[in-house]
Amino acid sequence: MSVLSYLQRRASDAVLSGDEKASIDRSISTLQTRLDSWFGSDVKNHFRFGSSTRGTILPRSMDSRSDIDYMVVFAEGGKTPQTYLDRLRRFVERYYSTSEIYQSSPTIVLELNHIKFELVPATTGIFNSGYYIPDGSGGWQNTDPHGFSEELQEANRSNLNLLKPTIRLAKYWNACNGYVYDSYRFERWIKDRWFLFATNQTDYLFAVFDAIDLDDILTKWRKEKVERAKKIVKDVRAYLADDMPYTAEDEVKKLIPE
Repeated sequence: MSVLSYLQRRASDAVLSGDEKASIDRSISTLQTRLDSWFGSDVKNHFRFGSSTRGTILPRSMDSRSDIDYMVVFAEGGKTPQTYLDRLRRFVERYYSTSEIYQSSPTIVLELNHIKFELVPATTGIFNSGYYIPDGSGGWQNTDPHGFSEELQEANRSNLNLLKPTIRLAKYWNACNGYVYDSYRFERWIKDRWFLFATNQTDYLFAVFDAIDLDDILTKWRKEKVERAKKIVKDVRAYLADDMPYTAEDEVKKLIPE
């Protein structure tokens, strides 16, 4: 197996299996039914968003923090974010009393055996102009829950359909190394990169680490993790240049483990 075929396989492994998708879909269907039953007309809409709709969510076997973002849009506005968070908490405590439930501002987290949900309360602006979600400091912030998905879809098409697999591999590296970066911000940063000379999965992944500026990293342990990644990339390239494909493959497994 070559470095390229190994990275292609691991990128494929980083996609939810059919069984995992089916299990998540069943949980979402149950959640939707219970939301409608509990809130009725007090909630005008609710839907999944985030990495699970972008195609960049990782299996929990590759990222223990992998979760489903789910927005609950309340019909009545004008109250504090905590008011709606408390309402969501009462809901999950009623229907999921044996599961782990906690607030992780600005969401209510519901941990099931196979997946974690992050329930995000939202309201709409005047004339339903956009969504507002808690900003984490007691106020509201405007958001477009589907905007980034559309941007990423277009960027992926413009990058040989290799951008999403690259993001999944980079997120796996991130999870394996103690979450050097916030997952969402890391995805957005990768989406905004230029991959001018990249033609395959190896090129795309290595270009991500080439683009990271060590001077922008202020935390010592984070800088050390990125420095190690950059060294692995450098060594893999050297082994490939010296016609040592098996050594190069062994080396890249230090970056993206089995």
